[in-house]
Amino acid sequence: MIQQNFKLKAVLFDMDGVLFDSMPYHASSWHKVMHAHGLNLSREEAYLHEGRTGSGTINLICQRQLGRDATPEEIKSIYKEKSREFNTYPEATRMPGAWELLQKVKAAGLLPMVVTGSGQASLLDRLEENFPGMFRRELMVTAFDVKHGKPNPEPYLMALQKGGLNADEAIVIENAPLGIQAAVAAGIFTIAVNTGPLDDQVLLDAGADALFPSMQALCDGWEELINNKKGHTH
Repeated sequence: MIQQNFKLKAVLFDMDGVLFDSMPYHASSWHKVMHAHGLNLSREEAYLHEGRTGSGTINLICQRQLGRDATPEEIKSIYKEKSREFNTYPEATRMPGAWELLQKVKAAGLLPMVVTGSGQASLLDRLEENFPGMFRRELMVTAFDVKHGKPNPEPYLMALQKGGLNADEAIVIENAPLGIQAAVAAGIFTIAVNTGPLDDQVLLDAGADALFPSMQALCDGWEELINNKKGHTH
C-alpha cells in the first residue's frame, strides 16, 4: 500500500472522456449546433477544445470565423441549444475501467475529486448515481466555479485549494490536451488516457507525464504506476 513517505493524497479526475464515455455526444452536439448558427466546428476539433468552458469555445470560434467576440446573448442561446441537443442522446455510460480504478483509489485511502470544464447538469447529477459514494459535491470543480476554464490552471489550482492539497500530493487523470496543459501548469503529475480520436503525440506534446490507451489500461497498470512514482519522489 501507499507508504508513509509517499506524498500522494488525492486523485483528480476529469469527467468527460475519463469517467463518462460522453465525448462523442459532446462533439456531435457542438458540431450540429455550431453549424446551425453558420459556425464551423468539426467533431474532431471539438476534442481539441474539450475542457474549455462552453462560452470559451463559442468565443474562440466566433473570433476565428467572424473576427469578433460572441455576444452574451449568442453564448447563452448556443450553449442552451448545445445542452438541449446533448440531452437528446442516450445516457452516457461509465467509461470502462473507471469504476474499478476509483475502487483502487478509495482502497488506498486516497481522495477522489472531479475537475471538469463541463456545466452539463445532467452529467453532474449522475456522478453519484454512477459512482456511488466516490465524490463529494463540495470538493468538485465545475464550469460554475471558475472564471478561466482549461487550459488555464485555475480549475486544478482551485481543486488543490478545496482539497487542502499541495501540487505534489495529487495526480491528475485527463484525456484532453487543454486539460493536460491546465494540470501541468498547476504543477501536478498528469496522466493522459487517450479515449478519443486524437493522436497520442497531441497529449504528450501537451505535457502529460504518462500515457495510457484507456481507463481500463490505467486501472490495470495503476499499482505499477504508483510504485514507480514512489521511486521518483524519494
